[in-house]
Amino acid sequence: MNNNDNLIFDERKDGLNAFFSKVYGLMGVGVLISGLVSFIMLRFYTNNLVNMIEGSGSLVFLLLWLIPLFLVVPMQRSAMKNSSAALPLFIVYSAFMGFMISFTLLMYTKTDITLAFVTAVAMFFGLAVYGRTTKRDLSAWHKALFAGVIGLIVIGILNFFIQSSGLMLFASFVGVVIFSGLIAYDNQKIEQVYYQMGDTNGWAISMALSLYLDFLNLFLFLLRIFGFAGNRD
Repeated sequence: MNNNDNLIFDERKDGLNAFFSKVYGLMGVGVLISGLVSFIMLRFYTNNLVNMIEGSGSLVFLLLWLIPLFLVVPMQRSAMKNSSAALPLFIVYSAFMGFMISFTLLMYTKTDITLAFVTAVAMFFGLAVYGRTTKRDLSAWHKALFAGVIGLIVIGILNFFIQSSGLMLFASFVGVVIFSGLIAYDNQKIEQVYYQMGDTNGWAISMALSLYLDFLNLFLFLLRIFGFAGNRD
């Protein structure tokens, strides 16, 4: 490899690192916004949240949780088209998710929430490193992981009506496995996106949204597991 090749390689590597930093930065902003909104709701509006839960039918909350599912696809398309609306949509989406998560956090202790969050952070960074450094092609995982996500959604809707704690715990362990795989896969995909599409804000937002959802779901499934274990003590 001559000097010109070395220079090109270094430039591409620096560009990839910058793209990773942009993606992680955007993902961090999304998590921060969601956490801040949840904190504000729990700190200052706990009674309002309780009244909303008691005053609204359970079907209303099921429909509210379905809203983010229908928003993800158009948001991803907007980001991939490098639309100027992608970033504002991502911020609004993160804030809405923070609002919705606050209802879930009401059901758990501070200890459960802390343990779940710390565990999720540690797992995320470990899996991110694996996804970025492994020489194994993880693209073969995508179809199986996507099918797993669809299965979790179906189980979640079903369990909303039958209220089985055993099924919820089983789905939580499966969810941890699926979103752990997605974290590794999406981190490897960032490099592929950079070399194929370049360093665009839209694709950075798209990948940040994917990682944000991976982390958020990993945290929520871990929270259910820690909460179940805590209730048995």
